[in-house]
Amino acid sequence: MVRPIQCLGLRALALMLVLPLIAHAQPPATVFLEELTWTELRDAIAAGKTTAIIPIGGTEQSGPAIALGKHNERVKFLSARIARALGDAIVAPVIAYAPEGSIDPPTSHMRFAGTITIPDDAFERMLEYAARSLRAHGVRDIVLLGDHGGYQQDLKQVADRLNREWAGSRVRVHAIDEYYHASQEGFAKVLRERGYADSEIGTHAALADTSLMLAIDPAAVRLDALTAGSKLGAAQGVYGGDPRRASAELGQLGVDQIVSATVAAIRADVARVSPRPSSTKPH
Repeated sequence: MVRPIQCLGLRALALMLVLPLIAHAQPPATVFLEELTWTELRDAIAAGKTTAIIPIGGTEQSGPAIALGKHNERVKFLSARIARALGDAIVAPVIAYAPEGSIDPPTSHMRFAGTITIPDDAFERMLEYAARSLRAHGVRDIVLLGDHGGYQQDLKQVADRLNREWAGSRVRVHAIDEYYHASQEGFAKVLRERGYADSEIGTHAALADTSLMLAIDPAAVRLDALTAGSKLGAAQGVYGGDPRRASAELGQLGVDQIVSATVAAIRADVARVSPRPSSTKPH
């Protein structure tokens, strides 16, 4: 005869063995493609997650107070927020290499240590084949989100080229420049409404840029570099502004602005250009 205490022990042991299997049977609650197995992704696409965001960053200097991976960290974080708001999207791995100027002689950000550049044609081919790969797996709306201003035209050219090739199919590429505009003009407008001048907001590694990073990844910001010595300028890689009054609170305003503007733009563009199946009304 099995005693009650022994039955409880057997049930507990069974649960210990079964619960890990149940947990592993559920796909992780993530929007990142690289965190899924291929079967989990296949099933997610079949279930309706047919939008894929390709987040495009860049490895470039952002002054002495912001780490070189600023664009990569920022676009990954924001793309995840955007994907969750859309509800039917996944996020591909971040593209961290982008056109950043000439190597010899060094121009633009290539004048500062750590910046990595690639030619525009190589960059466009990389975007093109990322999109072709996603299309082959059943994705219908491929969204290009670029965190850096210098290659926005490349994104549009890739989207236009593939959309011409794929005309008549259900697949479209969307180069959403509203994402970049929201991080620049949109966020600048929000800051102006709170009393900050353009001379402080800046265009690169200044108040706006630094505040966004403090909200997204504060470990990427060197606060001691912000407060040490005189105002940072172009010689240090800070353009058009002053980052010393940057804060995570201001950055959160930018995050909200970028996410809401981009979600609206993606939905509008998908509704505008994506073909819909023809009606099959009974005669």
